[in-house]
Amino acid sequence: MLIHELMRAIPFPDPRLAEPHGLLAYGGDLCPERLLSAYAHGIFPWYQEDPILWFSPDPRMLLRPEELVVRRSLAKTLRGGRFEVRFDSAFEEVIRACAAAYRPGQDGTWITSDMIEAYCALHELGFAHSAEAWCEGELAGGLYGVSLGAAFFGESMFAGRSDASKVAFAKLVEQLRAWDFHFVDCQVPTEHLRSLGAREWPRDAFLDALERALEQPTRRGAWSVEASA
Repeated sequence: MLIHELMRAIPFPDPRLAEPHGLLAYGGDLCPERLLSAYAHGIFPWYQEDPILWFSPDPRMLLRPEELVVRRSLAKTLRGGRFEVRFDSAFEEVIRACAAAYRPGQDGTWITSDMIEAYCALHELGFAHSAEAWCEGELAGGLYGVSLGAAFFGESMFAGRSDASKVAFAKLVEQLRAWDFHFVDCQVPTEHLRSLGAREWPRDAFLDALERALEQPTRRGAWSVEASA
């Protein structure tokens, strides 16, 4: 199957043309316009060395906010108030912590210095967001991703303390549900995400859901936790 080379122009090929494991295109850059175009078409960058590789896997791991699974132990931690959850108060710290996190079975990280710079630029523009769990004044865990329309595209998470990333994720999903978001895109399947209620969708179904989500306005700018969530 043909893998497309991206030139200076922003448009992407049809994500349905991706190889079976999801590789669609290579090259291009990580400018905000290209990144936003990628997410709007169900595509994301995932690579360790040049060239930049662009993926649209089939199936796709999605979580509808109303399907979040909060198991007994996590519910107890949430009720206990051990962690304070904030949004967008330490975006760069979160993405750097995600880059440094140890992940069994992975050699290195895809969150390169170029990726950090690119997503920090999206954050400054109000499209990328972090959810953070704080404990005793220190960042204990969190995640970051991109928001367009009624879709949130999760990128990575880290935990410096037990359950910290799960607490940040659960509070974020609760907030997204209160804001009527349609789904959280978790990209590729993992047992951890499946345990939280995410499930695999055929790519065509995901792209249809994405099209509907993008009909809604983007909640752009800094986010904050609302008491009703």
